[in-house]
Amino acid sequence: MEGKVVVVTGSNVGIGLETAVGLAAAGATTVLACRNHEKAAAAAVDVRARSGSERVELARLDLADLQSVLDCAADLRSRFGAIDVLVNNAGGIWSERQETAQGFEQTFGVNHLGPFVLTNALLGSIGKNGTGRVVNVASVAHHWAKLDWDDLMTSRRYKPFKAYGRSKLANMLFTRALARRLAGTGVTANALHPGSVASGFGLDGDLRGLRGLGNRLFRPFEISATTGARTSIFLASAPELEQVTGGYFQRCKPGHPSARARSDEDAERLWTVSERLVADAGFPIA
Repeated sequence: MEGKVVVVTGSNVGIGLETAVGLAAAGATTVLACRNHEKAAAAAVDVRARSGSERVELARLDLADLQSVLDCAADLRSRFGAIDVLVNNAGGIWSERQETAQGFEQTFGVNHLGPFVLTNALLGSIGKNGTGRVVNVASVAHHWAKLDWDDLMTSRRYKPFKAYGRSKLANMLFTRALARRLAGTGVTANALHPGSVASGFGLDGDLRGLRGLGNRLFRPFEISATTGARTSIFLASAPELEQVTGGYFQRCKPGHPSARARSDEDAERLWTVSERLVADAGFPIA
């Protein structure tokens, strides 16, 4: 990865942090794109120490605010010009229904619409060197999800894991539609399931009550963040994947997406709906 620039969102903790460490150790200039600048700065110290690389940079990114997303993209384009890999790692789950700065249901907004806008805003930079990769961290949770086209904002009967599964199915469909649009450009798009990772996900106040307790009880049986990051690192760096696109990976091997995740019709419909949603909010995709 020498000479390459990699952006990893949500990289101050968990698999995002370990992904950043692995890619920095491989020689990449690694950008930690995070909401909390203080935590990101502390993470950068950790990444430099463990990777042995000083080429670790920071960028401010709040996926719950599309203005922040576009500001981050403009900052990255200005500072680096060409970006070789974008790892859309950041995501969340919330016990109670919340909304983003633009009024989108937070799970859908942060896990899908934010990365959708960020990726589109950076595509010119990602393909600038002739090749590039977009890596989307999805989840096996997409298998149990179905998009409700009449209620994508989950305004009726909000359930956190249901909303989360839908957002991960959206990640899968976004990857599929993006790969089709990038065909022949030298830029690839792939999704992955990192595994059930023992990280801070869902433990920082996002999940409460019985759901939060259950989340904690399963921690001893989950894999480490370092192990969970391996597939992200693999998709971002493996030479043998240079021409592989539109795939879904688990444990660094091709996985089995659900039938809904393989629907080209739904992938195109989600892209069109996503474009309309962000445009109506004042952030049209160029």
